[in-house]
Amino acid sequence: MLKITNRTSIPDHEIELNAVRSSGAGGQNVNKVASAIHLRFDIPASSLPDVHKERLLKLRDHRITKDGVVVIKAQEHRTQEQNKEEALKRLQQLIRSVTYTPKKRKPTKRSRSSDRKRIERKKKRGQKKALRGNVRL
Repeated sequence: MLKITNRTSIPDHEIELNAVRSSGAGGQNVNKVASAIHLRFDIPASSLPDVHKERLLKLRDHRITKDGVVVIKAQEHRTQEQNKEEALKRLQQLIRSVTYTPKKRKPTKRSRSSDRKRIERKKKRGQKKALRGNVRL
C-alpha cells in the first residue's frame, strides 16, 4: 500500500514493478544484474478519486502516456531495492502534486484613507502645474 495523503493511498496490485538492466557504464556487474526498476501505473484503472485522475491526465508530463499510464524508470542506485523505493517515491510525488488545491485569490480593496491621500496628492500636483503653466517666458 503506497500512502499518498492521509485519505488517499494506492493498493500494491495497481502498481506494476519490473526489474530491468540499467543502461550506461558500470563495469562487469551492469550487464548481468537487473538493478533498474520500471514502474507502470494505470491512472484510469486505478482506485484514485476521480478529481485526482482528471488532474493527472491533464498534466503535461513526459512520464504519462496518451493512454494514461505513468511510466517511471529508476536506475540511479546500485541496488534493486533502492531503485524500487526511488520509483515509488517519484510516483508518490507526482500524485501528491495534483492533490493540492490552491486557495482562490481574494483581491484586496484599497483603504478609504489611501484613496483620499491619492486624490489629495493629485490635486496638489495639479495646482502646482496650474501655477507653473500661467507663468510663460
